[in-house]
Amino acid sequence: MTKSTAKAPLAGTPSLLRAINDRAALELLLANGPLSRTQIGSLTGLSKPTASQLLSRLELAGLVLPVGTTEGGPGPNAQLYQVNPAAGYVAGLDVTNSGIRVAVADITGSTLAEHSVSTRGVPAAETVPRVAAAVAEAVRAAGLPGGCLRTAAIGVGGSPDPVTGKLRYASHLPGWHSPRLVEELTAAIGAPVSIENDVNLAAVAERASGAAAGFEDVVLLWAGAGVGAAVVIAGRLHRGFTGGAGEVGYMPVPGSPVQWDARRRKFGGFQDQVGAPAVRTLAREHGLGAPTAEESIAKALETPGAGDAFLTELAGRLAVGLSVIVAVVDPQLVVLSGAVPSAGGERLRALVEDELARVCLARPEIRSSALPDSPVLLGALQRALTDAREAVFSTH
Repeated sequence: MTKSTAKAPLAGTPSLLRAINDRAALELLLANGPLSRTQIGSLTGLSKPTASQLLSRLELAGLVLPVGTTEGGPGPNAQLYQVNPAAGYVAGLDVTNSGIRVAVADITGSTLAEHSVSTRGVPAAETVPRVAAAVAEAVRAAGLPGGCLRTAAIGVGGSPDPVTGKLRYASHLPGWHSPRLVEELTAAIGAPVSIENDVNLAAVAERASGAAAGFEDVVLLWAGAGVGAAVVIAGRLHRGFTGGAGEVGYMPVPGSPVQWDARRRKFGGFQDQVGAPAVRTLAREHGLGAPTAEESIAKALETPGAGDAFLTELAGRLAVGLSVIVAVVDPQLVVLSGAVPSAGGERLRALVEDELARVCLARPEIRSSALPDSPVLLGALQRALTDAREAVFSTH
C-alpha cells in the first residue's frame, strides 16, 4: 500500500480570515448604510468581540467612521459606523466626438462634482492634455486636492483590443489611437486609467441601479447617433476576442444593402436602419421632418395616423436587428437605451416588444432604460468605484 502524497487543503490563515471579514463588513456598510457593532456581527455571523476588533481595525485604517448612535431601542444607544467617504476618490468620463463629461465621486459612490468641456476643433495631439485638464477641473470643483484620485474610468464609442490595447471602431475619435494611450492618460491624470466601450458602461450602470438590476443575462441595445449593444452573460460583460462584441451597427440586416467591403468608412448595416440619421430620413418620408431624431419621434407621438405608421416601422426595424442578437444570445432581458428609444418612451418600447414577438421565437422581457441622465457616465463611475474599492479594501 503506497502512502498518498496528496496535500490536505490549507486552512485559512488568521490574516486571510481577517481580510475576508473586513471586506464583508465594508460591503455591508456600503449596501446598508450606518450599522452598529451588533448589526455587523449579526449580518456576518461574527461574535461581538470579533466585530469590535474588526471595526477598530477599519477605523484605525481610515476606512470607517463613527457617525452617531442608535436611538429609541431598549438598552443603551449603540455606536453606528459608516464607510469613510474620504477613503478614496474616483473619476468617471464620458467621451464623445464633441466633448468630455467628467464626474468625481467618493468611495461610497456619492457624486461630488461634474464638469464638461468641448473637444470640437481640438487637435489630436491635445487629446491627452485636454482630458487631464477636464479631470483636474472636476477635482477642483469637488473641493479636493490634486493627486487624490484612486482610479479613473473612461467610456468611449469604440472597443479597446484586450491584447494590444488599441482602440478599434473609433475613427470618429482622433487622438484616441495611440498604442500607449492608457499609459499616457494614467501619467497625465495621476491615477490608474481604464478605457471601456460606452455601451458596455451603460449596461454596467443599468445592472447596478437601473432597469437591469438583478438580471444576469442581458442585452442592452443603444440607438442614437451611433448604434451598439452590450452583452452580459451570467453577470459578466462579454467583450469578445478582439473587444468588438456588440458592434452591431455594422451588422447586415434586411432593408440595408450588404456591403462587401468591410473597410469602407460608411459600411452600412443596422446603423443605416435605426441610427439618428436614418430616423430623421424615415420621419421625413412620413411627413414628420424635424431637425433631430428626438424631435421627429416627439412629433410622431403627437400625430395620429402618420405618426403611428412611422413608429410602427421604426419599431419593426429595431425588432429585426434585435431578433438576430436574441437568437444568438437568448437573454432574459433586453434594455432599450440611447436617444432614439428614450425619445419614444413607453409607446416605442411596447411596439418593439410586439414586433419582436412577431419575428423571434424567444420572448425576452423588453424594458426602457431607467437612467435617462448619462448612463455612460454613471457606468464609468461604477467601473472606477469597483476598481478603487478592490484596491482600497483589499490592501489596508
